[in-house]
Amino acid sequence: MSINSESDIAANLQIGPTDRGMVRIYVEAEGVDLPLDFDPEEAEEIAEELLAAAEAARSMGSGGKPAKGNVKKPRR
Repeated sequence: MSINSESDIAANLQIGPTDRGMVRIYVEAEGVDLPLDFDPEEAEEIAEELLAAAEAARSMGSGGKPAKGNVKKPRR
């Protein structure tokens, strides 16, 4: 499955600090409980990538191509 593949899977997403100074992204779906812990610096990098992706998605035209500009590509 790629990032552009649609899915009917529903999930709950929670984000918050842990008592050990980490940032947790918690994904819950049918049969899946996935806690992902990041140090604060990693969480800030993820937040920047989310904002860049939101900006790129917002600027996409009907042709499905991002607008020209300085858009950070996600890490793999």
